[in-house]
This record gives sequence, structure tokens and C-alpha cells, in this order.
Amino acid sequence: MRSAWRRLTVRSPCVRDVQVAVRSERIGWWAGLLLIGGIVSGCAVMGPPSNARDWSPDQAVLAYAEINGDIAHVYNIRNCTYLDKDTYVVNYYDKTFDLSRLRGVDFFVVPFRGLPSLAHTMLSFDFDDGEHLAVSVEIRRERGEQYDLLKSMLNQYELMYVVADERDVVKLRTNYRGDDVYLYRARATPEQARMLFVDVMERVNKLASSPEYYNVFTNNCTTNVVNHINRVAPGKVPYKPYSPKILLTGHSDRLAYDLGLLDTSLPFEEARRRAKVSDLARRYATASDFSERIRR
Repeated sequence: MRSAWRRLTVRSPCVRDVQVAVRSERIGWWAGLLLIGGIVSGCAVMGPPSNARDWSPDQAVLAYAEINGDIAHVYNIRNCTYLDKDTYVVNYYDKTFDLSRLRGVDFFVVPFRGLPSLAHTMLSFDFDDGEHLAVSVEIRRERGEQYDLLKSMLNQYELMYVVADERDVVKLRTNYRGDDVYLYRARATPEQARMLFVDVMERVNKLASSPEYYNVFTNNCTTNVVNHINRVAPGKVPYKPYSPKILLTGHSDRLAYDLGLLDTSLPFEEARRRAKVSDLARRYATASDFSERIRR
């Protein structure tokens, strides 16, 4: 069967027009993006990343943590109140967590509408007292700035770990952006969950003092999750960051399932059907026990 082809035109400061024919098949599309990224990445002349810019109000404050034994003090946990996807009241709170009560980790997948092979991924830490702490690795936008795929290849955005209340990062996507959200339980022991929590918070602290650029191929939401997992369990995800298995983030739940990182007691398609929490998030948007409700 003859493959369908698309022609992409990329405009950059030093390449007037780069036209690349890209097959619309899954791997062919990403091969084309990699080629484009390689062509234009050498054209970007950037200064060092910075934490001192005029940031979007919802990303102006960085989280940080202090951990002493079982006690973790986490500061600047975001909990925005949204009126719509672009209108919100920014709130933060500090909270102390007892790591001896950490019982597991959950994995969120948010497919891009119209591009199901791509997705945003997030982690959430589950404590036995009903508390949940979400971590979303994102571009850090300047005021008025929007996400642009080409810019994300060119070190045009800083990287940010948004440490947040689940009611913020989940409801933003389900209730205000209209996204589908899937929630999976990771197959991790409490000790592994604790190691992952500590590793994530160490990176949160590092970025507060040593900013980095986001890169859609090498330093994105999913590559960072993979790096955290491999530091806790070396070699658990045996793929390079630029592998299609990692870059095609919309299939990250299938990859995690195949690697045994998620519960495999059900066939994957059934597990995925049950993992969809979008309707529950909308139904229980105002519930005080929102996090528990979306897990029922």
C-alpha cells in the first residue's frame, strides 16, 4: 500500500525554507520531526537559561522542598482556581508530608487532541492519609507566550517542574481544556515510591537554582520521568531518550505496561478503558475528596 506523504515547510532565521516530505505513518512523522529539529537546531543562538524573566502568572513561582528523614516540607504547591482555561486565580500553599506514609505513585497520560501519538505525562504521589502531590514537567512560559512545537525544538523555553494539587493540574485539563486524562497505578513499592519522590524533589530544587532549557526531544515531560525511573531502578526503561518508544509520548502508557511498570492483571485495552478519569473529574469537580473520587 502506498504511503501518504505530507510536505512540511519550516522557516527559521538562517534557513529560508526547508521542505521535508514526511510520511504520515507514526514513525515516519517523527523521523521527519527529528530531521527538521536537526536542521534548525543549529540555527538557534541562545543565551543561557534563566529563572529571571517576566513569567506567566501561573508559572512565576518555583516549588522547592526540604527533606529530613521521613519529613518532607514542600513549598509553593500550586492550586489555581480556574474560571476558564486562560483565566485563573493563582494560589499556592506549603505542606509537610510524612514519607513513611507514602504508599504509591500514579501515572497520568493526557493525549494531544488531533495528535494521539503525542501526550503530556505527569506523576502523582499517593499517601495513605488521602493526600496526593502531583508533579507536571512543562515548558515555563513567559507572560502571553503560547506553546509552539518548533520553538520547543530550539531551546526557546525554560523547563519547569510544576508541583501542584491534583485539583489544579487534572481539572485544568479535563474541565477547562476538554482533554482526555488517563490515570494508571504504577507498580512501585512504598520504598520505590519514596526513592522516586526524593529524586523528583532533588531535581525540583536543582532547577530552582540551575535552570535548564526544555527540549521536545531530549528534555520533556516523559524523558524526565524516564530518567527518574532509571535512577531509582537502573535500566528499567531500556531506551534512549530519542527512541520513538520515548518520543511517541501518546503511547507511553502502553510502553509502561509492556515494561511491567503498570499493573498488568488486565489486558491493556481494558486497563486503558478503566484508566480514563475525565468524566469523573468533571462530575466531582467541587468534591473535597476529588483525588479519591477520580480513583473509584
